[in-house]
Amino acid sequence: MSTEEMNQEITMAEAMQQEAEKLDNIQVGSVVDGTVVSVDHNGAMVDIGYKQDILVPNRELAYPAPESAEDVVKVNDVIKVYIQSLGGENGGALSKVKADRMKGWEELEKLKDADSTVQATVTQVVKGGLVASVGEYNVRGFIPASQVELHFVKDLSQFVGQTFECKIIEIDVHKQRLVLSRRELLQAERAKAEEQIFATLEPGTTVKGVVKRIVDYGAFIDIGGVDGLAHISDLAWHRVKNPADVLKVGQELDVYVKNVDKESRRISLSVKDTMPDPWYEHASHYEEGQVINGKIIKLTDFGAFMEIEQGFDGLIPMGELADHRIERADEAVHTGDEVTVKILRIDTKRKRISLSITKANK
Repeated sequence: MSTEEMNQEITMAEAMQQEAEKLDNIQVGSVVDGTVVSVDHNGAMVDIGYKQDILVPNRELAYPAPESAEDVVKVNDVIKVYIQSLGGENGGALSKVKADRMKGWEELEKLKDADSTVQATVTQVVKGGLVASVGEYNVRGFIPASQVELHFVKDLSQFVGQTFECKIIEIDVHKQRLVLSRRELLQAERAKAEEQIFATLEPGTTVKGVVKRIVDYGAFIDIGGVDGLAHISDLAWHRVKNPADVLKVGQELDVYVKNVDKESRRISLSVKDTMPDPWYEHASHYEEGQVINGKIIKLTDFGAFMEIEQGFDGLIPMGELADHRIERADEAVHTGDEVTVKILRIDTKRKRISLSITKANK
């Protein structure tokens, strides 16, 4: 045998050995390299060195499944695939998704150990929270409802399609369980913002804010990463029965800082103090000694209130209701009575107007 023939035999033997080793790796449950030989709308044909090319459908190319396989791979791409089965008329079943996930789980474990974060795109709402696709790892994660926001959110559907930065709070590779938290990162951001705001914010200043939540007793307003409370009595100069009547979530507005309690981490805000007090505008139309007409709107133990204009009233003290001594206001007037009064005093500091029926007749 010539040297050339011997070399050819060695080369053929090596090729057969490599082919045998390659076939040994092609087993159900293993991850192998495959070459994309063709791509269409529904999937990609992949050569893994088996006796025939095998179709990888869209649902096994990526998660969530793409509209077209061409969005994920192209001809001659070398991809890792997980062998789900071999044989049959289709040659078997391969999954790039599972191969990516196996590698992804390993990477995610490293990220959790390093306390790193991941990008998660919300795909659907389920009982108790949100399902999300975790970035390049093709792994399905779960965000419990309690870990989505800093406060309770009744309708989670608003988050579908959004991408969040999340922290991994639980991972179990064997059960393929991945639990994420957006809230932990929001809390960290909030704490950082709080430190900055409580270090610089001073009572008596006016700042920009955004209405975050409306409750029965007022509204929580975000003033740069920290929520302050505007009590219902501080929402408007007129009486407010329902905060939702004057504010709406997402509304941008100026707010006046009434108080900053650094120890309890509370900020008291006022919306009405950023606007002119209409009382002074009303009062500017009148002067002491002027005689005017109005309607009795309320009786008290110390006198009666008369409406001067809508939303603007004055007090007629008990001794100014009648020329004779009376024990109760209803001995002289009743609610709804039209009366003529004289303005005795306009107290701009206390925002009070004293009126008299008896002196109006003199």
